[in-house]
Amino acid sequence: MLAATALVLSACGDEGGDDDDDSPGAEDSPTTTEPKGDGTLTFGTLLPATGDLAFLGPPEFAGVTLAVEDINAAGGVLGQDVVQVKGDSGDGTPDIAGSQVDKLLNANSDVIVGAASSGVSITVIDKITGAGAVQFSPANTAAGFDTDEIDPNRLYFRTAPSDYLQGEVLANEVIEDGFDNVAIMGRQDFYGEGLAERTRDVLEEKGATVSEFILYNKDATTFTAEVNQLAAAEPDAIVLVTFAEITTLIPQLIAKGLGPQDVQLYFVDGNLSNYPDEDFNLDGVKGTAPTSATPDPEFEARLKATPPMGPDDALLYGPESYDAVIISALAAIAAGDDSGEAVGANIVDVTREGTKCTTFEECKTLLEDGEDIDYDGKSGQADMTDTGSLAAGTYGIYEYSGGDNAYEEIDKVSGVVPPSE
Repeated sequence: MLAATALVLSACGDEGGDDDDDSPGAEDSPTTTEPKGDGTLTFGTLLPATGDLAFLGPPEFAGVTLAVEDINAAGGVLGQDVVQVKGDSGDGTPDIAGSQVDKLLNANSDVIVGAASSGVSITVIDKITGAGAVQFSPANTAAGFDTDEIDPNRLYFRTAPSDYLQGEVLANEVIEDGFDNVAIMGRQDFYGEGLAERTRDVLEEKGATVSEFILYNKDATTFTAEVNQLAAAEPDAIVLVTFAEITTLIPQLIAKGLGPQDVQLYFVDGNLSNYPDEDFNLDGVKGTAPTSATPDPEFEARLKATPPMGPDDALLYGPESYDAVIISALAAIAAGDDSGEAVGANIVDVTREGTKCTTFEECKTLLEDGEDIDYDGKSGQADMTDTGSLAAGTYGIYEYSGGDNAYEEIDKVSGVVPPSE
């Protein structure tokens, strides 16, 4: 496309001119395309300061802030410091996200980092990419984003692995734990349906019985009917694909004899959080969420020290947020242009099939020396498919213990992300 544009510009330049241009160096003059950006790479953050996924906000905001600091400390992008403009996705309330996108686009955001919720991202993707900006989520895991119909503009990317892999990892863990009568309860939205269905399909492929499969209204505030259905199925394990409504659901499960001390429960990335202020005891509950194959303790310490991170905040999606910003900045350098279209056209290329590099400064130097790069970041290998999703990923297996409703990683599984169906 860039080459074709250059040819058109060259042809237009001949209008009114002489075909026999004898000016010095005319035959050797390179044809270039003028940058479309305004000279400053601007990141808008559409991340959850409020809403159902507000517990994910602190590490995600901190990841973006830390990346911006590291980029500017290394000289910025194309000779200018990069800029951050903050917005609140209000994950769980898409109306907030829409107005916040308007705010970020009006602030000349070239890249919008977010949303955390796949269900929110799907409501604003057309507005963002249709305006020529990149949408780069650090936390969207819905398998449905891998289809061309979702983003014909090809300006959507993510640093979280697809739920097509998470469903497989989660189902395998349930099977390996010895359970074969499993109930699944999930949110009826773009995220919940896909992950619940993928988990069900893998469980059944491996010989387990899914005795109850429930999709509930994502705006529900009580779950009496659903809990009664679960109790009637008498499962020996329950997979819960929820957001923050898990704090309402757990007491109702306990009242029906389906609590953590009665039945094996499994969480997912949407509800895997520390719950220090809740009265129930989650000891024994397991869960899955993306993690780094090779954690960086020094980076994690820096992330924890970056506002708005607090002492009880987990690191979930902080590294992925950091990487989304670094990758976008490297793509702008590769393009020589900070516009969203130019950045988007180079994001996949800077993550694969080049010289390996792991920091912004190192990668920037390679790019300025004319080398292709293959960035691997704080969340792990960043190699992307042509659809802007990770080609492989790592999921942690977590467990709550100690009576304080805090979880810790007990294992991790890496794998290639299979193509969604």
